[in-house]
Amino acid sequence: MELLFVTVIGAGIGLALRYLLPQRDTYGILLLPAVSAAATAAVWVALVWVGWTFDGTWIWVASLGAAILAAVLTAVLLPRRRREFDASLFARLANAKA
Repeated sequence: MELLFVTVIGAGIGLALRYLLPQRDTYGILLLPAVSAAATAAVWVALVWVGWTFDGTWIWVASLGAAILAAVLTAVLLPRRRREFDASLFARLANAKA
């Protein structure tokens, strides 16, 4: 049950970060929440398998920290790559012969 709670909280963190970080016009509205939820769930399950208990503080901190880290990295790296790809695609299409 706690896996569901932490995953929903992770998605909420991703949704909040979507509106706090710049260049959100280069990716969809659900990308950061999905990435955050996936990172949160993966870290949570990995730590439970390692032996951490679900009622401990550090499993929550680590899982939600992974949500923040994944969302920030995605929001920082993706727009740069997207703008580069869009510019190269535009240049290629502009130079194409009809």
